[in-house]
Parts: sequence; C-alpha cells; structure tokens
Amino acid sequence: MQKILVFQRDGMGAEKVRAVRELRPDLELRVIDVDGPFPPIVDDPQDHFPPDLEEQLAWADLVLDHLYHPDLTGFLLDRCDRAGKPVVASGRKLPRAHTPTTCCTLGRIAELGEYAESFGAPEFCVEIRDGRIAAVEVIRGAPCGATWKAARKVVGLPVEEAVPRLGLETQFHCYAKANPNVFLTNPLHVAGEVHAAALRKALRAKNGEG
Repeated sequence: MQKILVFQRDGMGAEKVRAVRELRPDLELRVIDVDGPFPPIVDDPQDHFPPDLEEQLAWADLVLDHLYHPDLTGFLLDRCDRAGKPVVASGRKLPRAHTPTTCCTLGRIAELGEYAESFGAPEFCVEIRDGRIAAVEVIRGAPCGATWKAARKVVGLPVEEAVPRLGLETQFHCYAKANPNVFLTNPLHVAGEVHAAALRKALRAKNGEG
C-alpha cells in the first residue's frame, strides 16, 4: 500500500483528498494542515510545520503539496529533498518537484507509484451504440474527481456532442489552483481541453483509428 503525505494550506487540497480516498481507498493518506492567513513573505516557515515533520516524511512514499505559498513550499521541498521523497506540486514552476500545469496533466511517472497509475492525464475507454456514448470507463483521471463526474454526464449523448460536453463538465467540477500568470493560460481551459482530447483519442481507438 502506497503511503501519501498531503500538505495543505487553509483546506486547499480538501476536495482532492476526499476524491482520492473515495476512488482509491487502498492508498493510505495522511493530511497535515498548515493554517493561515500568511503574509507574502514568511520569515520562519518551519514554525508552521509539525515538530515531527521528519518522522512524517520518513513514513511517506509520496508527498502532495497544496500549500500554494513560495516560502512554505520552499521549506517543504528542502525537507523532502533531504528525505529523498518525490513531490507533486501542480500549477507551479518549482525545482525538485513534479509540477504539471494542472493535476490532470500529470504523466505516468514511475517514481510516483500507484498514485500516478490512477491520477493524472485522463484516459478513457468508451462504448458506442447507435451513434451515442453507451458507457465511459475512466482508466485514469484528475485527483479532484472531476473526470469521473464529467464522464457520467456524457453517457447517452450523441458522439459529436460528447467531446465538447465532457470538456465543459470537467471545468464545472475542476478545483485547479494554478496561477494563470505562471503558464500564460487559464488552468480551467487546460483541464477542459485535456479531457476533450482524451475522449477524442478514446473514440478514435474505438473506431480503429489508432
């Protein structure tokens, strides 16, 4: 069983924690809350972490960062680097961490273990009947759960309507916290486009188009 340590500021990772626990109950999650408000510069970030941080990191196989503050994240990355623990920190540009634009653009990365087998860039398998989506199996999707919710909404739709609808439904349920200024694009748009592209790929595969 993979052990995942989640750091969140002011509950920012709560929906993703809930969804991961629901979708992969076999993964063991611990959550460490770091509560603000925080000034733009935190002079002593270590004061906001638990005193047994080193022991917590020793327990973990993977760390998820939902702190969204450069000083807090910088301190955490330094400690994870010392402990040799991989970190996923979506929506930012950081050294020593896996930083997909959004949580639903994370690739299949071996060192991220079972987490990355189920969560990241979406993958679908579809069934088509009489020109409509008869079923959608989510093989892999966003850790916020948006992929699974959106997939249910397109069942029964004509194929030509399903692709744009899936992208839109994903945006309705997306919890992206990425800063658009970092990647010069809106994270909600990225999430919608990535999901629509994944469904198009699944439809091509169903039609034998590769």
